[in-house]
Parts: sequence; structure tokens; C-alpha cells
Amino acid sequence: MVIPSTLVGANVEAFEHEVDERWTMSYAASLGLDQAVYLDTTSGGGVVAHPLFSVCVEWPVIVASRRESERLGVPREEVMTGVHATHDVIVHRLVRPGDVLMTSLEIVGLVSKTPGAMTTTRLTTVDHDAQPVASTTQDAIYLGVSAQSPDLPDPTPPQPVAGGERRGEPREVRIDLPRVAAHVYTEGARIWNPIHTDRAVALAAGLPDIIMHGTANLAYGINAVVEVEAAGRPELVRRVACRFAAMVSLPSTITVRVWKANDTDDGRSTVPFEVLNADGAAAVKDGVIVLGEPDASSASL
Repeated sequence: MVIPSTLVGANVEAFEHEVDERWTMSYAASLGLDQAVYLDTTSGGGVVAHPLFSVCVEWPVIVASRRESERLGVPREEVMTGVHATHDVIVHRLVRPGDVLMTSLEIVGLVSKTPGAMTTTRLTTVDHDAQPVASTTQDAIYLGVSAQSPDLPDPTPPQPVAGGERRGEPREVRIDLPRVAAHVYTEGARIWNPIHTDRAVALAAGLPDIIMHGTANLAYGINAVVEVEAAGRPELVRRVACRFAAMVSLPSTITVRVWKANDTDDGRSTVPFEVLNADGAAAVKDGVIVLGEPDASSASL
């Protein structure tokens, strides 16, 4: 089967989400976080969501886009071969309980790669005033499936992240993941993909067992960077970019490696990081996080 070029330009109707404290706190708890900024509802400013919370509201439109792909002629069995390959999110502001968010999606690129056809998807989340909250560009690869030629690359790709050089020796943070880590993350994030929780489905898909979500592995990396280089302030996370590679089995121990921050010309800083699985292979590769003070409009976050 060839992935048709008609997939480019496909979109789905925006999904509305009413975000409450239960959801934001559950997401933080699913990552083992207990900081007051995520959980203490008695604080004057209230709690905030994790910097990667956007993946939670993006999931339903991603699922809907799979149905749209089927409608456009991609067989379901090939739709399900798609794997999350890259993630690049601009965090305009942290989500807060009480937010009413609208998340939309458009497929903006289709190119051939050695492993298979790669699609580029743009996801946009705005609040009830239509102000931007998160802007995500992510690639997925249909393993072993060709793309219809000619290549149709993303016409407006994200600008490269400045200051991603690794300097000196990284600090390492080790995290023990229990067998149930993916089950807990599934419920906290409300991201349901059975290869992460149903062993029969995982084995049928050719996996050795259930595996941890890629976005969870990325979130663990963000947690370490916030703690090591951002003084525990999640509101400083302005952008996160990475590639996904090796799998994380369960139970296991992962290692987050965080390098020193590099100052950039715009007054921000960039922190390189990676997440290694128990075998030392990179589950999250080429990770970079841009840190900077929130804009004036979100300075209270």
C-alpha cells in the first residue's frame, strides 16, 4: 500500500476540553510528581498543569485523524503501523484548571523515509479567547509503507532550536518505573493506546511486551530539566523538541541525562537532554528545552 498524497491538507473538527483540577493533578501524579505547584489547591494562585499537558488534549484529535486517514483510503492495519517519531511543542502558557481549550489538527506534510512514509502533523490548542496555549508539530512514520511521490514536505517547518550544544558532563537522574507505570500514565493522561497496557495487543503488534508511552518518557525528561536547570519552575518551559527512538519496557529503570543550559541571543536558555532506557539506548534523542520567563500576558503563571 502507498500512503496517498491526498492525506496532506486533511484536518479534523476541533475538539473542546474543559480542564479541571482532577485532570491536571492526575497527570502530574501519573508522572510521580508531588510538587505543590501541581497539587496544592490551597495555594493563592492555584495549581498549574505540567508543561507537556498539551499531549492530553491533543490525543482525541489524533485518534480522529486516524479515522480521517481511513476515509481517505489508508487501510486501518496500515494506519495502526504509524509510530510517533518527533515532537516539537511551543508552550505559549501553562494550562490551568478552569481552562476551556480547543484543539485542532492538520496534516501538513508527507515524505518518503527509509523506514516508511512520514507524515507531519500540526496541532494547535487555543483558549476560549482564541489565544494560543500550545503549538505542536510532530512526525509519524508508517513503518514499511511507501509514500506516494513526489514528496510534499511541511512548507513552514519549525525554526531550529538555538543553543542545543552539549557542554561538559551531564547530570543524571534515574527513575524506577514499575510494571503498572503505563497503566497509571494512561489514566492520568487520558491517552488510551492498548499497546501500553494490554499485553495481548502488544504481543500481537510484534512488541516484546507492553511499553511505556513516548510522551511519558519525554515528560520524565522535562521533569528532570525543570528540577536541575529551572529551579523547579515549570512555567519557564517555553519549547520542547526531541526525537523518539528506543522502547522502554516495564518494569525498568530509565536515566535522564541533562546538560548545562546554553544562553541564547533572545535572553532565554536552551537545555540539551536525553532519556535512556535500561539498556542504555536513547528512548528520547536530541532533546532540547528552551527556558525563559513567561510573557507579560501570562506572568502570573
